[in-house]
Amino acid sequence: MERLRHDDPSQIGPYVTLARLDADSAERTVPERRYLARGGDGERTVLVCVPPVGADPSRWAVEAERARRLSVPGFLPVAEVGGSAGFPWYAAPYTPALPLPAVLAAYGGPLPEDTVRRLGAALAQGLAAAHAQGVAHAGLSPAAVLVTPGGPLLTCFGAARAGLAGPDPGCLAPEQAWGEAEASGPAGDLFALGAVLAYAATGHTVPEQSELPPGLRRLVGACLARDPADRPGSAQELLRELAEPTAKAAPSGQAALARPLAPAGPAAPAGPAAWGRPAGPAGPLAPAGPAALGGPAGPLAPAGPAGPAAPAGPAAWGRPAGPAGPLAPAGPAAPAAPAGPAGPAAPAGPAAPAGPAALGGPAAPAGPVAPAAPAGPVPGGGSAWDPRLPAATALDHAAPPPLPGRVVAALAAQSAALLAAELPVPQQTFAATEKVH
Repeated sequence: MERLRHDDPSQIGPYVTLARLDADSAERTVPERRYLARGGDGERTVLVCVPPVGADPSRWAVEAERARRLSVPGFLPVAEVGGSAGFPWYAAPYTPALPLPAVLAAYGGPLPEDTVRRLGAALAQGLAAAHAQGVAHAGLSPAAVLVTPGGPLLTCFGAARAGLAGPDPGCLAPEQAWGEAEASGPAGDLFALGAVLAYAATGHTVPEQSELPPGLRRLVGACLARDPADRPGSAQELLRELAEPTAKAAPSGQAALARPLAPAGPAAPAGPAAWGRPAGPAGPLAPAGPAALGGPAGPLAPAGPAGPAAPAGPAAWGRPAGPAGPLAPAGPAAPAAPAGPAGPAAPAGPAAPAGPAALGGPAAPAGPVAPAAPAGPVPGGGSAWDPRLPAATALDHAAPPPLPGRVVAALAAQSAALLAAELPVPQQTFAATEKVH
């Protein structure tokens, strides 16, 4: 967030400008002028954008109107378009946001590889949703990525189609630079996304391969291929590439939610032996319960049904009691609460927590252990980042990428400054300012 300059409009449509979003140093790589502004009544704060000086306002306005009609997760939601043919503008609801170059400045340099992957996965997710609707962004660049607490948003929609000066040259695919027909399609978006990933990981869009983290070299190199046929086949394919290493490195809790839980079954010390096999072999695995149930002690037979009450989960989860004759009655009796009378068998109860714990702790309530299919994204989907992706995607895209503390502090400072900002007295309108130029 930067102070207004003398040549900035003090008012755009009904909104009084408070500050510029982009730093002076980034002005040459942003294909529009972006301001933080507030309604005259002081109630609404918005991000309002106008064409850059010297651009064709009519072509810019066409793309602004197209953006308003879109409903794509991960794209800046344009809520209002106004002005005239000569002086158009559009506005979007304000949320604390930093352009990607400002994020790197706040962080103090390139971002960690895991953060880059998560950022790229979120951007690829938005592009996949747009491409599924037959729409290409055609304006992706580091400055077009706004990082917010709720995830990144893509702005500058259609900048390449409108022929606007500003997008980083390193983000223009060769076919776009040559002006080929249909150049601003999905393949161009994938090239630009590769350049954005390179920027986030190195600080510039055209790095040497040795500058990139080893885990990103092949992926970024594929996106930046000169021939569109050599780039990833789709944003969806790129999304899977970005997600896979993150899923492998995920903590056990997250991995349990992203991958099938079945392999965890054998890790349960006593449960499987007692629930699905003869009681004999299960003896060593369940010291107290199975031993008591498998012994010849007649009096303990009644206690048998109650004993398995502790590991009742598996029986309730739908597994047959197995061929173990004496244990067959135990299955149905598993839910029996009268476990109390089973004096000697009672110690078997504490063994029950071992089963669920080994099966993933909190994930146990997810249902059957053996038949558990991939759990898909962590519950909580349906946010603005969830454009109907396959459940097999390993990375949790419903949650925004974690932001470094210094970036969070910069976002908080922006919000605080806007809250403290007082509405200036409007001196000139946007139209009047543009006529001076």
